[in-house]
Amino acid sequence: MNSVISFCGLLTILFIGLKLTNHIDWSWWWVVSPLWGPVALILGCLLVMGAMLLIGVLFVAVMERKSSAPKIKDANYKVIDQ
Repeated sequence: MNSVISFCGLLTILFIGLKLTNHIDWSWWWVVSPLWGPVALILGCLLVMGAMLLIGVLFVAVMERKSSAPKIKDANYKVIDQ
C-alpha cells in the first residue's frame, strides 16, 4: 500500500509537535489551520465570485430596464429619457 501525506498534513503535524513542546504559543485554531485553511480559501473565492456574478446580473438588468423605459415628450416635443 502506498501512503502519501500532503504538504498540509506534514505542516499540521509539525505545528502540533511545536505546540506540544511549547516552541510556539499559538492558538489551536492556528495550529490546525493547514487542515481548514485551503477549504476556507476556496469558499472565500467562491463567495467573492458569486458576489461579482450577482452584481453583474443586477447591473445588466438595471441597464436593460433603463433602456426599455418609456420616453416622455415635453411641451416642445423633445424626447426626454427618464
